Amino acid sequence: MAEVSFYILPTESLEDRYLFACKLIEKAYRSGSYCYVLTDSAEQSQLIDDLLWTFRAGSFIPHQIYTGEPPSSEKVILIGSLDAPEHWQKVLFNLSSRFPDLGSKTERILEILDNSETTKEAGRKRYRQYQQSGMTITTHKDWQPEQQHKSSITR
Repeated sequence: MAEVSFYILPTESLEDRYLFACKLIEKAYRSGSYCYVLTDSAEQSQLIDDLLWTFRAGSFIPHQIYTGEPPSSEKVILIGSLDAPEHWQKVLFNLSSRFPDLGSKTERILEILDNSETTKEAGRKRYRQYQQSGMTITTHKDWQPEQQHKSSITR
């Protein structure tokens, strides 16, 4: 059964939300996890793709937008609005507003919410769905985008 972590930022800034996600994605990559970043749209996927190139000087995270075609390498972070392909189901960053379609291989889901009512309401709905599915849920409140998460992204 997947473990879910909610990170609730004190700001309503979408940019801060995405920057915080990039930092956690980088941490997952450095720990050897090739995760999937679920988005709502091609535009949101492109935004995350662009940020992963620029969010930190000197940082390199191999990534690409997933359009349904298998990537040329399995050692890449995938970003997309489609369900995660098989080899990228272990760790899922949910930046979308929907409950993700979970594969049997999903071990960890990271939900990053800003403090806007729209984002929090969608997050509350997903929280209830995770809870009803019997998943273990951890909530981290008031994380500043520049803070480092001290526990492991992957287990």
